[in-house]
Amino acid sequence: MAKKQDKILGLFILGAFVIFIGILLLVFFSVGSMSGMEIDGVGDKVAVVELNGIIASSREVVAQFKRYEKDKSIKAIVFRINSPGGGVAASQEIYEQVRRVRDSGKPVVASMGSVAASGGYYVALGADSIMANPATTTGSIGVLAEFPNYSKLMEKIGIQVTTIKSGQYKDTGNPYRDITPADREYLQAWIDDGYDQFITAVADERGLLKEEVRRLADGRVYSGRQAYELSLIDSLGTFEDAIQLAADVAGIDGEPRLVRQPRKKTTMFELLFEFDLKEFIETYFSAWPRIQYLMSF
Repeated sequence: MAKKQDKILGLFILGAFVIFIGILLLVFFSVGSMSGMEIDGVGDKVAVVELNGIIASSREVVAQFKRYEKDKSIKAIVFRINSPGGGVAASQEIYEQVRRVRDSGKPVVASMGSVAASGGYYVALGADSIMANPATTTGSIGVLAEFPNYSKLMEKIGIQVTTIKSGQYKDTGNPYRDITPADREYLQAWIDDGYDQFITAVADERGLLKEEVRRLADGRVYSGRQAYELSLIDSLGTFEDAIQLAADVAGIDGEPRLVRQPRKKTTMFELLFEFDLKEFIETYFSAWPRIQYLMSF
């Protein structure tokens, strides 16, 4: 009986191992197939720039836009966004680069996927046209800052941290003490300025009054259809519709050739979560407090 059980267990382990190896091979060949530039179709070229996950850095997206702006064979760019937002500075840098490409005369169409909220909405503002699916989650126009507070934990375990500072606000956000009323007032002014920058960008790019935008910008999210009715986006449609719109604006006859620059993925973490692990750690664990254009529930 024991031998039979051992045999069954052995077969189970072998089967699990085979499945695991199969998954690894699938991942390997999937990544390998994206090691170079992908080109589909036979007509003039439309580049696809993808932004996936939390915006921890602007470097990769900005580099792609710069490259495609200089490439005369690229007639238009579709900016595919699946992001809940992220860092304020990174979001602003991407927006500015998208706007520069648009202003250079090369059409840019922003295509929103499942989520394009907060910073994910901000970066879309630089495009000539913004398209979303009816059920896309977008909006969440606003700013937040957050930092941990370990003071109660430190008190329980009997550890004290002494801070010597040069000014009243130098250690604002110190995780080893409670926030003071003065800290809160100071941080709120900082947040309000970042919020005003967001409001101004929306108002300028969408042709709305700042007062109108403020009424919409209380942090709430909208569906793509709601955003369309509120003039936050230009049209409703799929990724394929966005490609066709970009081709039409660029004057491309027939089916365009799609050019994609695959993201570099070097770890399983990056493969699963679609962003650079090193940049994520540097951005989100190196400094507190942090200010973000990030959707939050």
